[in-house]
Amino acid sequence: MIIGVPKEQMIGEFRVGVSPGGVAALVHRGQTVYVEKDAGSGAHFTDADYRAVGAEVAHSAEEVWGRSDIVVKIKQLVRDELDYLRSGQAITGFLHLAITPREILDKLIESKITTLAYEEIADGKGNYPVVYPMSELCGRMLPQIAARYLECENGGRGVLLSGTSGIPAAEVVILGAGAVGTHAALAFYGIGAHVTVLDRNIMKLQDLDMLLSGKVNTILASRYNIRKALAYADVLIGAIHAPFRLAEHIVTRQMIKLMRPRGVAIDVAIDQGGCFETSRPTTLFNPSYVVEGITHYCVPNMTSSVARTASNSITNSFLPFLFDIVEAGGVEQAIKKNEVLATGSCIEKGIICHPLLEQVYSEKLPGDVEEEE
Repeated sequence: MIIGVPKEQMIGEFRVGVSPGGVAALVHRGQTVYVEKDAGSGAHFTDADYRAVGAEVAHSAEEVWGRSDIVVKIKQLVRDELDYLRSGQAITGFLHLAITPREILDKLIESKITTLAYEEIADGKGNYPVVYPMSELCGRMLPQIAARYLECENGGRGVLLSGTSGIPAAEVVILGAGAVGTHAALAFYGIGAHVTVLDRNIMKLQDLDMLLSGKVNTILASRYNIRKALAYADVLIGAIHAPFRLAEHIVTRQMIKLMRPRGVAIDVAIDQGGCFETSRPTTLFNPSYVVEGITHYCVPNMTSSVARTASNSITNSFLPFLFDIVEAGGVEQAIKKNEVLATGSCIEKGIICHPLLEQVYSEKLPGDVEEEE
């Protein structure tokens, strides 16, 4: 089986689908791996690093796609990659098919492609084994992002997250007590910020309260309580996860006005449309904008700014599934044996097999022109 690792085409995407360490493990198992020239350069993995572990370095994206049975990506397909598709191929990555333009979905179907969406792989207990490491990493990054945009030179309030002697810490409000929200709470609390976490699930709040020994505030997420929390927020984190659908706008434009002036709002749910009404996707090259006096940071691939760590983390989490695929002889065979892996299967040989994607696809009009992230 031939595995291909192309260079990501999305603007500001520095991560790579498989790290050199992951390639070494695949080659050791007898697999052939083609890596596009400079595919790992954004994460500071060189072509020499890949050659040293047995990869074949291809000089073009066309060669990688043309040779590969499985293409291991990070983010969803862009239009420039459609001409490279080969009938019967399998594609893996954070594909976000629910927000993919109709023309790209049509091409996947026409080319009889099989897809595995990392964000949909679940174990039936509410755990997302490939998403979790990115959620953990994202949560731990949030204090450094928030701190940057609270600084005066970036238009912020001029507030130190931790406070200092005689000066109170910044107020951080986190919407969502899932993986991102939990690790964000741990990270913000760890540097001394005053943290409030809201969620609709009381059991998640109980777990977080126990984890942090009651050292952060936990509040049930009603509209009334969110409005109260926003009124004292220096930093707002939107950490809502909505499997295979657009995120709900939990915070309206009127509600964002309640925040302290020159505060910071970071919408982690932006890759699902965002959970703030005022959110719109940005890039690492132009990451922020101001609405209603609040700095918004809405980068869908924010972990790409720590691409080396992120690429290693993604490889570690997906590699066991990739082993299952190559041992089974292909994606279609593997999903019949592995129930967890099967949850990420959305299109199989050009046939939509995920009921929610089928619903989304039927609602999309031909010629939809949504822009990829």
